[in-house]
Amino acid sequence: MKNTLLVTAIVTASISYIPTTLAEDNMSLRVCEYVSVNDKTRLRSFLKARKLKVRTIFSNIRCNGQNLLEFAASSNALDTGEMLIGKLPVKTVAKNIDLITKHSAHLSGIAKKRIK
Repeated sequence: MKNTLLVTAIVTASISYIPTTLAEDNMSLRVCEYVSVNDKTRLRSFLKARKLKVRTIFSNIRCNGQNLLEFAASSNALDTGEMLIGKLPVKTVAKNIDLITKHSAHLSGIAKKRIK
């Protein structure tokens, strides 16, 4: 009886964990996709529909091994990069200024204005 209850609890816990991981992967994929194609409108509506903020997802999402700011700069996603710079805290932008400068002079200038 105890073994059956234990097995049932383990199976239930593992099943409920899988969709969360898949949902997070799908969310990351979507966000990275919207940033890579410079689709600021769809990114905004995607985040708004899920009641998410750029500040809360920034540290958890990596696109091709890069954070969102660096990925936007390397993908030449200027509109989306400007939006990200505007939505993130100044300290976060300041920490990533070197990564942005390496890939995009335009976004670097926007980031430097934001820091001042």
